[in-house]
Amino acid sequence: MKQSTIFLFLLLSIFSCRNDEKQKISEHPGTDKQLIDTADMTNNFYDNTETFALPVRDLVIEGEISNPGAVDFTKLQKHSVIVKEALLDSAGSDRFVGAYRYDGYSLFDILNERILNKENSAEFKPIIDLYIEIENDKGQKVFFSWGEIYYPNNLHRIIIASDVARIVPSKTKDLWPLPAESKIVAGNDLVTERNISSPVRITVRSCPLSFKVDRNMSDMNSPDITVFKALKKADVITALPNNINVQTFNTIFYGRGRGIHSTTPFSGILLKDLIIKYYPISRENLQTGMLCLAGIDGYRCAFSYSEIFNRNDQQEFLLIKGKPGEEGGQFRVFAACDFFSDRAVKSLSEIHMGY
Repeated sequence: MKQSTIFLFLLLSIFSCRNDEKQKISEHPGTDKQLIDTADMTNNFYDNTETFALPVRDLVIEGEISNPGAVDFTKLQKHSVIVKEALLDSAGSDRFVGAYRYDGYSLFDILNERILNKENSAEFKPIIDLYIEIENDKGQKVFFSWGEIYYPNNLHRIIIASDVARIVPSKTKDLWPLPAESKIVAGNDLVTERNISSPVRITVRSCPLSFKVDRNMSDMNSPDITVFKALKKADVITALPNNINVQTFNTIFYGRGRGIHSTTPFSGILLKDLIIKYYPISRENLQTGMLCLAGIDGYRCAFSYSEIFNRNDQQEFLLIKGKPGEEGGQFRVFAACDFFSDRAVKSLSEIHMGY
């Protein structure tokens, strides 16, 4: 009887220790208590290490909005993003930094109640030519298109991080360096040059380029695409090159206004493969590069360099060549990353890079 009691006591002690280890808690200001699964007793790989708080700076929003001012983070919920961070080295190659789970406030929520007041609304009312400029306390800037914040299939992937936890390999136990400051985290970027620290200002802007708008054009067809680099004509594209592989994307093509358009697959080449020779990868382009794609009718969209050239999710942009005489031809764009079809520019006539 005595031996049975001792054995039962030992079992209970072991279970209690394992349970205590599983329930270790990391507490930090402004967040709920975070459970640390140090015993790896759940299927979640992203809660196994301590979560560290990052000081969030005061943030103001200004620009083309009617209600500028400071962000009240206490009214916003937090979202989690898991990322593998890498930066460009001096040779232009990727340099791995570490793997992390970041918790913080999404740009979707931060900008959600700001009333847009577009400077070019008399010429072009749609919001798809908007972008934002984010500046930190050191004067660094990064750009994001409005579309990559509000139109993607997967929302809340761009956050201002307030907390961070390492994602530690189970065998090597590598402890990646921890950031000391809050930062922008662009969850869909392959090379994470837009993840700058301590953002303090967001400025909402619309594309500064002007196009003649004709919403009642009878012949909606553009025979070629004129490519501009820094406002200077760089090339004219009349056909898709044969040395770039054609890809097919299955899709449900759904518009924000008219709803379902079709379920027909799209076939074309990756837009980035065609135009990267005009706009090569660099730290500056990854951070602040912008493009504007315009149709022959004046319809236009703003895109950040990174969302076209620097994705980690393979939800790419296709350039599609239509049939001769097809309405909306001869070239059109398909954004596989978007929930809505609104940035699928048809009768594409101009591509502006680095405006």
